[in-house]
Amino acid sequence: MDIASLKYVALLVISVVIHYKLPSRFRILYLVILSCGFIANLNIYLPLYLILYVCINFYLGLKISISKWGRLFYYIGIIVNLFQLLIIRYASFAIDPFLIFFGSGFKLSHISEIILPIGISYYTLQGIGYLINVKMGWEKAEVNFLHFFLYIIFFPKFLSGPIERSNHFLTQIKDLKEFNEKNITVGFRIILIGLFKKIVIANQLSPYVVNTFNHINTVPDDTLWLIMMIQPLYLYFDFSGYTDIAIGSAKLFGINLLPNFNRPFFSKNMTIFWKRFHISLSSWFNDYVFRQLSFKLRRWGVLATLTGLLITWILFGIWHGAGWTFMLLGFLQALVIAYEFFTKKWRTYIFSKIPDKLGLWIGRISTYLFFATALTFFFAPDMASASAFFKKLMNLNFNIPLDGISTSPFMLIIYIPLFWIIELLQEDYGPLYLKFAEKMRGNKKGRFFRWSLYSIILTALIIEGFRNQQFIYANF
Repeated sequence: MDIASLKYVALLVISVVIHYKLPSRFRILYLVILSCGFIANLNIYLPLYLILYVCINFYLGLKISISKWGRLFYYIGIIVNLFQLLIIRYASFAIDPFLIFFGSGFKLSHISEIILPIGISYYTLQGIGYLINVKMGWEKAEVNFLHFFLYIIFFPKFLSGPIERSNHFLTQIKDLKEFNEKNITVGFRIILIGLFKKIVIANQLSPYVVNTFNHINTVPDDTLWLIMMIQPLYLYFDFSGYTDIAIGSAKLFGINLLPNFNRPFFSKNMTIFWKRFHISLSSWFNDYVFRQLSFKLRRWGVLATLTGLLITWILFGIWHGAGWTFMLLGFLQALVIAYEFFTKKWRTYIFSKIPDKLGLWIGRISTYLFFATALTFFFAPDMASASAFFKKLMNLNFNIPLDGISTSPFMLIIYIPLFWIIELLQEDYGPLYLKFAEKMRGNKKGRFFRWSLYSIILTALIIEGFRNQQFIYANF
């Protein structure tokens, strides 16, 4: 079921009503059943596999905390998690070529045709993160099976995150909140914004990016510069739209999911950018991969940082998919972050010679341009397509054929700058924005303005229609 659909909204409304009508002692069980039903709608076999996956990690978590062989159980847990991810998600890239080379007619990737790898990259990181937390003593092993089950499969976050931390999620569901009108109001408001981002903006940008790589050899050369600038916008509005719907949905049940975006395009460098974009993933790799590696290799000095960066970001790229394009995407992030790390003093000195605002915007624009360029490897289906894209970029005629760009989504010229203006006010003029927001909450004019805005959003959603178009990060 597509969560940017009327069916999902209807399911959500009915589910929330039932949730708060039930006695509190049955609510966790209800959310588990609801989540299993949601997942079964995607693939009938997946809930059965998830039960097995949850049982294994639940058992290993307990053993890590109480057994004298805790370290052994920990390593078993990490191996099991990575092995099932390799088999279901990466067999076609990492294992099948070897089987073919040795003359085997069997393809291990056939398993993924039975157990679809939906959400596997997300719940695997949650499982590994939990085991690490228990092993390091950062939290106690969960003793309530239903609580742990819900942590893994909670339906709003199952498809594309945010990637929850066990010590953040489990503490909340131990004492689920009673009905709170504010949670309902805020939840639906966040969902409405998410639907707007996805349906009204991202879905209109999608054809340009997707069709470009489907017909890379026939796309006019100069048009590719415009497409490259669109790529970050498409990814941001699509993925942050999903995140808003997920966070808003969880809010309706009294659960706060981790934030995933924090005005990333106002970052002055890529180091800060990855603290603001896909926060739950980048912070997971920072905490559980980079810091652990840097600590283990601390005797290497500066080389430990470089090695940690390289391994972390290549794994980050591979997490997105089995292909050389994703590995190169991760390598580029490692390269630029290493550059920023080792040139920090020099760059601080240079930028001290120019006005602060000018330096800030040079950094922001440079960051956006780098990310836009790197995303070519994210969207390109293979290295040949990425190579063709960059070769055609070099054929500059300074004649962007706008007649090849449909004028139907002309309202994007208003919607996208409007979002950026709001984020700019939040970023650079926080007190002014808060004063305005408070004013809009506190009187009749404010209420009229808010409901007028909601009406415009709903009208735009109705005009565009709730078309079934998959979120980008649902592929991971």
